[in-house]
Amino acid sequence: MLKSVDVSDALHASTQLIETEGRTLAYRSVGEGIPVVLCTRFRATLDDWDPGFLDALAGHGFRVITFDYSGFGRSTGRMSYNPAEMAADPLDLIRGLGLKDVVLGGWSIGGMAAQVAMVQAPDLIRALVLIGTTPPGELVKMAEPLFYELAGKEVNDFEDVVGLFFQPRSEASRAAAARSQARIEARMEAMPDDRSPPVPIEFARARIAGGPANPAFPAPQVLEALKTTRVPILHIGGDHDIIFPVENWYALNGLLPTTTLVTYPAAGHGPQHQHPELSAAIIAGFVGDH
Repeated sequence: MLKSVDVSDALHASTQLIETEGRTLAYRSVGEGIPVVLCTRFRATLDDWDPGFLDALAGHGFRVITFDYSGFGRSTGRMSYNPAEMAADPLDLIRGLGLKDVVLGGWSIGGMAAQVAMVQAPDLIRALVLIGTTPPGELVKMAEPLFYELAGKEVNDFEDVVGLFFQPRSEASRAAAARSQARIEARMEAMPDDRSPPVPIEFARARIAGGPANPAFPAPQVLEALKTTRVPILHIGGDHDIIFPVENWYALNGLLPTTTLVTYPAAGHGPQHQHPELSAAIIAGFVGDH
């Protein structure tokens, strides 16, 4: 049953700090209930989640926890975009906060980190929720060069956001992009003194300097684990994801016994920002069934 949530919860959630394994992790928490720990996308910090999505999840009885990766935002430690290293952050945060039976989520590169974390500590994970990410292994469809052009710009304007995370040819998707950006900007305006520093552009550019790669996520041990795991896995994607095409998930039909795929039409790399309430409801239903 959907709970009543103050629409300003995610707008005003203050950043908290926890010392774990020799570094400080910055995180925010919204709601109460089943813990959901969300690993964010490339070049993102705590400030880049859509508050509408976080509040919608909280409304379904989740405690929603977002965080800055080591070395990024307000977290300390060594910066890395290697999913094998990034996986330590959600796991150390889960253990540091004393969480159990966790729904682990990951968007984009965060989905790669979440997959590695699930393989490393399946006993901590109730379900894995992946958003706009890629499976391990060889791809049947590669990323579009447009992603690398837009993701490497120092500052992204609204049209860049639409191109990166939505479907530019769809008026409905464009309208959703405007609403999502307004919610994200409202958080920044509401909490101007509680913001995370942006990811250094030089570091980000170095990560994507090689352009599209196949495989994008070379992790054979993770792919084998996905084929045998008992952890329920949900992937939510858009039908035109310019970096991680959903076709690569569908190519594995019949091989991943616990994986459910949900794909929105006329949507891109940020499906949960285009459809925040529906995505939260799907996640809640999926977790509730498992």
